[in-house]
Order: sequence, then C-alpha cells, then structure tokens
Amino acid sequence: MTAIKALPEDLQKIAILELNEIPSRIPEDLAALRTWIDQQPHLRARKDDQFLIQFLRGCKYSLERAKEKIDLYFSLKTKYPKMFGLTDLDDPKFKHFFNLGCFTFLPRPLHDTGPRIVAVQFNFNTENTVEEVFYATCPMFELALPNDPHASIQGVIYVFDLRKSNLAHYLQLTPTFCKQSASYLEKSMPLRIRGIIFAYAPIIAQQFFKFLLPCLSEKLRKRVYILGNNSEELTQHIPLAYLPKHMGGENGDCSELTREVYQHIQSYREHFKENAQYGTDENLRPGKPLDLDGLFGVGGSFRKLVVD
Repeated sequence: MTAIKALPEDLQKIAILELNEIPSRIPEDLAALRTWIDQQPHLRARKDDQFLIQFLRGCKYSLERAKEKIDLYFSLKTKYPKMFGLTDLDDPKFKHFFNLGCFTFLPRPLHDTGPRIVAVQFNFNTENTVEEVFYATCPMFELALPNDPHASIQGVIYVFDLRKSNLAHYLQLTPTFCKQSASYLEKSMPLRIRGIIFAYAPIIAQQFFKFLLPCLSEKLRKRVYILGNNSEELTQHIPLAYLPKHMGGENGDCSELTREVYQHIQSYREHFKENAQYGTDENLRPGKPLDLDGLFGVGGSFRKLVVD
C-alpha cells in the first residue's frame, strides 16, 4: 500500500473527475515517475509517494508534464538558492521575513470546499528586497504539497492587499523577478493557480501591474483581476466570510496565523535540511543544458522608470 494521505471524500471525487486520478492505478503511476527520476543522471529529487503524487495531480496525471515540473522545480532551487533554496530554518533572514506575514494561508478555503486563499501584504521595508521575502515564503508552499488537501486538489487564489504598498515596492517587481517567481509558482509547483486578485490598487499600481502582465502565461493572465478601492468589487470575487480580518473579513488574523505556522514549520527541520541533497547538475544533463538565465532574461530593472 502506498504511503499517501487519504483525501476527504469530496476532494477525492474532484481528483477523479477533474484531475484524472484513477485510485487503482496510483502505484503504477508513481512507479513510472520514480523510475524516470532514477534514470536522470542530472537530477536528484525526492521520491516519496506523497511528494510525487502531488506532481501527478497538479499535472492531471500527464506523466510528461509531471516530469517537466519536477525537473524545473529542482532546477530552480539549484540555480536560485537565495530565492527558492531554503535548507536552514535557523537562518536569521528566514525568521525575520517569514514573521512579517507577507504571505498567509487562510484557514477556510473559498466557499469551504474550493481553493485555498493566500493573503498577500506588502509588509516589508523597501530597504529589503522582494527576493528575501519570497525566500522566506517558499517553505509554506512546499509544505502545502503534502499537508493541504484543498491547495493540492483545488489550487490557490492569491489576494494582494496593496494598501501598504508604494512605488519603491513596485520598482522591485522587475520583469526578471516576476518571471522567476511566476515560473516557480505556476510552472514548477504542482499547485494550480486559480486566480490572482490585486485589491485596493492605486492608479499607479493598476498601470504597473498591467505592464507586468506579459511576464505571465496567457492562461494565467486571464485569471488576474486588478481592482480599485471599491470593497464591493473585491467581495464579488471573495465574500467577506473568506477574507482575512485586516481586509474586513472573518477568515483569520494574519499575524496570529503567521505565528502559528512558524511554530508548525519548526517540526520540519529535518525535511529542509534534506533539501540540500536535492537539485540538478547541468553538466550531467543529457542533451542541451537548461538555460534558465536565457529563459528569464537577467538584469531587468525599473530603476530608470519615469513616472508621470
């Protein structure tokens, strides 16, 4: 019997109907994926059942797409360790930036059976970088794979609260960063992005994020909503019952939730230490090496952007 956590009945039905899961075939599908990993000289990847099944589910059981996601997942961690490669929970930067609570997984999924809602706040001082914030946030997504059935089956919705943001924040969101982070969240993480909502966006932010939309895939661009200060506009997408307390909702206090999750993550110290064993070696990749710098474009910056 494979070591996979059982899904709630409603989510198991969705996995079968929408993600093409055939429970009787799971051992065979996992074995095929594990065999492929063993045959890749350049790839050192986790091979436990709970980890691998999420890539199958996130790719609707397309073995080829799951292979691509796993390869990119570990390639990004190797190439950009300062963004995606946390291995030490005692890293002072991790503790500081995580506890700012910039990203918070809210307890109630949308309509109680839908996607997990991730509240995003610009809580960081602009003397620091958005890459440092993202570095501290990635562990939450990694632990959602085995532990959050709503996120793993129904996906996630990001709700950005832009009321604390300013131009200095926006200037850090370069095309390179947006492509890297979007590739990690959309193309390598097996968590379906069901929507991205930018709420309370001032005019400059609305223009700025529209400018960045080409950094996203066409599929994801259709799921982006840039909203102004009208709260009714926001609640048409996310009812108040599912918004966090600081947005006038009833779905948890982000500061309290951040403290709780930080304590929970401490029990995964060995898991993150083990991450140092995994990755890719482009010198051993069969065929042409993966050119991530070429894929993203390096050095993109808005430092000289002129704002009218």
